[in-house]
Amino acid sequence: MDDRPPYPPASPADAAHGTPPVDPLFALTSGLWASQALVAAEAVGLFTFLSQEGGAGAAETAEGLGIPARPAEMLLTACASLDLLRRDGERYVNSPVAEEYLVRGRPYYFGDYVRMLQHYVYPGWMRVTDAVRTGRPTRQAPEPDKGLFEAENRPELFWDGLYPLSALTGRALARAVDFGAGRLLDVGGGGGAFAVELCRYHPGLRATVYDLPHVCAFTADRIAEAGLSERIGVHPGDFFADPELPGGHDTILLSMILHDWDEPRNRELLAACFRALPSGGTLVISELLVDDDKTGPADAALMSLNMLIGTPGRNYTAAEYGQWLRAAGFDGVRTVPFRAPGANGAVLARKP
Repeated sequence: MDDRPPYPPASPADAAHGTPPVDPLFALTSGLWASQALVAAEAVGLFTFLSQEGGAGAAETAEGLGIPARPAEMLLTACASLDLLRRDGERYVNSPVAEEYLVRGRPYYFGDYVRMLQHYVYPGWMRVTDAVRTGRPTRQAPEPDKGLFEAENRPELFWDGLYPLSALTGRALARAVDFGAGRLLDVGGGGGAFAVELCRYHPGLRATVYDLPHVCAFTADRIAEAGLSERIGVHPGDFFADPELPGGHDTILLSMILHDWDEPRNRELLAACFRALPSGGTLVISELLVDDDKTGPADAALMSLNMLIGTPGRNYTAAEYGQWLRAAGFDGVRTVPFRAPGANGAVLARKP
């Protein structure tokens, strides 16, 4: 707990008039500094270096990373202040979080996600005011006449970066929802992280990842690396262009998909899912759900603004999903809360 007085220190007059401290605003305005400190540390390989060396001082770090001594010391201090490093005598060592997620080669290495944000997401955020004023995305599409998720507009960097976020979210979803031993269709399954994690946790489950052809080529390699090619297949397609979704599945998963699209498109996709499922089949929507009163939570609300930057969508409430699902013909709608980087709940529905 931080016992320091508020900044600036409250005067007796401030206290008498109930003036709130400015700390929350200062934390918000300096948030960019913290994120970019992480970007810089990852870019120079700080956490991987410290893991390999078992820790290092400022001079050793400067020499090992090939950077000047002054920024090496400042970067180490900044990362320690953010609880990414800790001091061990005269040396800095990775915190447990950094050692687990920021060392290259670890199973859930998050560095690709950090790089994806820096090169793909943050530039649009620098123009968020324009997006708010116009209602149009500010992330520049290299090929504006092509689809949002075509290879020209979503480089491999995007899929590499999204994989660890999806994997950690998929792992949490697997514990929260019983997918059983049937067949799962992961619609818009990207790199296959959800299918991999769900199949690892549910040994009787088999899955198909349905996504654009160029994405499926990337996905097949990821599935093979996980040693699950016999249980997870890929089906190239386009869920807005194909006449029907692939059939023969007991469960359909829409994870981090519906926030990309507006309400008419989402209703169209939910109707396609209804047609593709057998009677008794289940639809699972996994997302960062906005509270029904639309006051938060912060991660879902900020992800919604992130959708404004680059897509026609936003993050929706469980109540909104429930309304659309019932209109599509589903019943038994319920929400299962859980915590993960890319979702805080799953909305489940059944086809009668």
